[in-house]
Amino acid sequence: MSTSDQDQSVDTPIPAPDAGAAAETEAEVEAEAEVEAEAEVEVETETETEVEDRRLTPRQARRLRIALSSVGMVAMAVVLGLRIASRSSVLVVGVYGLALILCGIVIELSRNGRTRLGSWLLAVGLVAAIGSDWLLIP
Repeated sequence: MSTSDQDQSVDTPIPAPDAGAAAETEAEVEAEAEVEAEAEVEVETETETEVEDRRLTPRQARRLRIALSSVGMVAMAVVLGLRIASRSSVLVVGVYGLALILCGIVIELSRNGRTRLGSWLLAVGLVAAIGSDWLLIP
């Protein structure tokens, strides 16, 4: 620090580089800074609570998987009925029967708290059932 810097008071505002522009007072600058800081804190807090609100509780996740499995089971039963009506085949009954059993297994897994495993099983099983219907059944 030079001697000229030491002579100035700590509370003295630094003049704006443009002499023609109106200089804001130190109180106004501090007030604006406080308002901006509070707004940032509120945005961060809202974002964190929104993220926490979006996450499902374990109970909600289990109920969601059970509902999805039930919907899949009903859909497979309807498709099985339609396929048997159009083409009576043991292969049709086997594919869609296994898909129905898989949906039941996923419901039981979800009840026992194995929702991730149930989700993967449901997704892979239903894709396999639809794929085998498309590939195997004429």
